[in-house]
Amino acid sequence: MDGYVRKMRETLPRAFPGTTFAFLPADIVSQILNFGLPAPIDVQVVGSNFAANRAYANELLRRISRVPGVADPRIQQASNGPTLGIEVDRMRAAQVGLQEGDVAKSLQESLSGSFKVAPTFWINPKNGVAYPIVAQTPQYWLDSVSSLENIPASAQDASQIVGGLATLKRETSPAVVSHYAVQPVLDIFATNNERDLGAVSADIQRILDETAKDVPRGSSVVMRGQTQTMTYAYQQLFVGIALAVVLIYLLIVVNFQSWLDPFVIVSALPTALAGIVWMLFVTRTSLSVPALTGAIMCMGVATANSILVISFARERLADGVDAATAAVEAGFTRFRPVLMTALAMIIGMAPMALSSELNAPLGRAVIGGLICSTIATLFFVPAVFRVVHERGPSRASEPAPTLNIEATPI
Repeated sequence: MDGYVRKMRETLPRAFPGTTFAFLPADIVSQILNFGLPAPIDVQVVGSNFAANRAYANELLRRISRVPGVADPRIQQASNGPTLGIEVDRMRAAQVGLQEGDVAKSLQESLSGSFKVAPTFWINPKNGVAYPIVAQTPQYWLDSVSSLENIPASAQDASQIVGGLATLKRETSPAVVSHYAVQPVLDIFATNNERDLGAVSADIQRILDETAKDVPRGSSVVMRGQTQTMTYAYQQLFVGIALAVVLIYLLIVVNFQSWLDPFVIVSALPTALAGIVWMLFVTRTSLSVPALTGAIMCMGVATANSILVISFARERLADGVDAATAAVEAGFTRFRPVLMTALAMIIGMAPMALSSELNAPLGRAVIGGLICSTIATLFFVPAVFRVVHERGPSRASEPAPTLNIEATPI
C-alpha cells in the first residue's frame, strides 16, 4: 500500500501539471489523532492582511516542500477561484439617476434571489406544506457574460442594463475563506512520509523561526495539528516519569525507614532508561507515546527486582555479616527470582515488539529497559549497596567502650 501511494504521488503531478493532489489518511487511528484535520501537520498563518499573508504562506510552502520526509504539502485555501468583477461607472449611473448600490442590489436579486415578496410562503392546499417563494432569474438564462450584461440595472427602470453602466472583468479570488478565532487563516497542510513526525515537525519549526522576521505586521504563525498534541503528550509523560521516580523513592523510604537503601534501589532506574534508548536506537524506532508508556512500566519492574536484592542484603546485614558478603550473597540468592521475573516480562512483550503495529514501541522499550536493568540489579545495585554500607558492619563489630571506676577508700 505504501509503495502504491508513493508511486501515485510521483506520477500524478507529472501527468496533471498545475494540479494539487493530496492523499488523506485512510486509517481510523490517524484520523482520530488528527482531530478531523486532513494532515498531521497544520501551519496556520492568522491575520487580517490576507494579501500579505498569502505571499508569506507561499514562501513558507516553498521552503516546507524541501524538508526531507514531507509529503503532500499544500495551502488548503485555494486562491484561484474564477470570478467576474463588476466595476460600475458612477458618472454614467448618476446621469440616469442610479447609484452603485442599485446595480449591486439588482444583481443580487437576479443571481441569488430575494425573499422580499408577498406572500413570503405558499401553502400547498393538498398537503398543507409551506414552501418559500423566491424571485430569481432562471440560471439557464445566465449562461454567458453578455446575458449578465443584459440584466436590468434597477428594478424601477428596466431600460437601463448592467452592461451600459458597468464593466465586467474576469478575475480570481479566494475560493474558500477560513477563520480561526474570528480572524482569517491560511492553513499549510503537510504529511510525514518515511520519517517520524517529530523530526519533520522540528525542521518545520526551524523554518518558522528563521522566517519569523518576515511575518506580516499584525499576523501570527503557529503550528497545530497532531504535532501540537504530540508535544503536549510528551510533556505530560516526561513529567509522569519524573513523578514516578520521586514517588517510588518516597514510598520505599517509608517502607525501609531509611534514606540510603531507597537510593540504592533507585540507582538501577538510569540503566533502565539507557536500555530503552539503546533498544529504540538499534531497532530504529521513533520515540513515541507508547514507548514512554513502556518506560514507565519498565521502571516498575526494575524497582521490584531491586527491592528483592536489597531486602535480602539488609537481612544478611542484620545477621552480622559485612556489607561485601551481604551484597554478594544477595546477588547470588536473588539471581533466579530476578531473572525469572525479567524473562517472563521480556517473553510476554516479544510478540508485541516483533509486530509492526502501533504498540510495537511499547514492547521494544520494555524489553530494552529490562535487559539493562536486570544486569544492573544483579551486579551494579549490590556494588552500590556495599559502598553505602561498608562502614556499618565495621562499627558494629568494634567492642563497646567500657567505663573503669576505681574504688577509693573512705
